[in-house]
Amino acid sequence: MAPAALVLTLFGLVSTLGLRTLAAWRRTGDTGFRRPDTTALTAPWWGSVLFVGALVAGPAAPAVALFTRTTAPPSVGAGGLALMVLGLVLVLVSQAAMGASWRIGVDEDEHTALVTRGVFAFVRNPVFTGMGVVLLGQAIAVPSVLSAAALVVFVAAVQVQVRAIEEPYLLRTHGGAYRSYAARTGRFVPLVGRRRRWDG
Repeated sequence: MAPAALVLTLFGLVSTLGLRTLAAWRRTGDTGFRRPDTTALTAPWWGSVLFVGALVAGPAAPAVALFTRTTAPPSVGAGGLALMVLGLVLVLVSQAAMGASWRIGVDEDEHTALVTRGVFAFVRNPVFTGMGVVLLGQAIAVPSVLSAAALVVFVAAVQVQVRAIEEPYLLRTHGGAYRSYAARTGRFVPLVGRRRRWDG
């Protein structure tokens, strides 16, 4: 299971970060990356540190498992790999739905379109949901402290990024349109985490 999990993880990183960034740059001359505030211990700093931790631990877990021979029973491992594939497909579909609005990070002076179509009609953050499913599948296929840590650190990073950075930015940028969208659409899972219309 570890070799397949490692291949899926590396393919996911290349396709969702590398190739997606290259495609954005070739289409617009802009990579889509937005440099976060690097002031120590701020929300953007924590989000960045945690994301980097998850990005390192993610592929490290199946790589280490190659040598330790850590693996799940075949039927369980196959289910984990299937989850990884499902999560990766969700990330790719979600990124495609974002079109020209795709970004990594937030620029306070930038105003991109609010995407509410496709998978975004069901959840507000399907890219993060898909990434979480990939890491969950990996933790099932290659059970280890490192794979569990990758998932936990990723979840923490997403909570900081979404709640402390992205949602406040979207509220400031799109106002009532985002309030209405967030009131009817779950944060990471359909119907779960909807915001009340009067939330600030």
